[in-house]
Amino acid sequence: MTDVEAPEGQAYDPRILVFSTNNISDPGIDLAGSSHMHYSPHVMVINLPCTSAIKPSWILYAMQQGFDGVFIAADGEECAYLPDCAERTAGIMTTAQELLKEHAMEPQRVRMAAVCSVCAEPFTNYMHEYAAALSDLGPAKQVAA
Repeated sequence: MTDVEAPEGQAYDPRILVFSTNNISDPGIDLAGSSHMHYSPHVMVINLPCTSAIKPSWILYAMQQGFDGVFIAADGEECAYLPDCAERTAGIMTTAQELLKEHAMEPQRVRMAAVCSVCAEPFTNYMHEYAAALSDLGPAKQVAA
């Protein structure tokens, strides 16, 4: 049994990597924690200045390292760095989904939604919904790095 498989009779709890942004989505995620809103302890968050800086290869690498899904908590139209951040990030999503397909992985393993600085409840809802969708898919196939 690997660390991502559940013992028989227990629910599978997928590992999710979240990319969030320092100024907009990360405060909302922090608010979820400080408000004691529950979501899986298998969710790990990496913050960065702007989601348009994410490289599709990072998403593939996360999957190769044992994550079952990657969630991009985007700024939407509120990015302080680029006026076209949302469009750039959408392009990154499309490229990442194609990259996953090329490596025989389901494109649904990467997901994006706008998360604002006060979006604690929506963030926890996203994590519950995404974890359920990933559970239906099962553990990600491990492909060579």
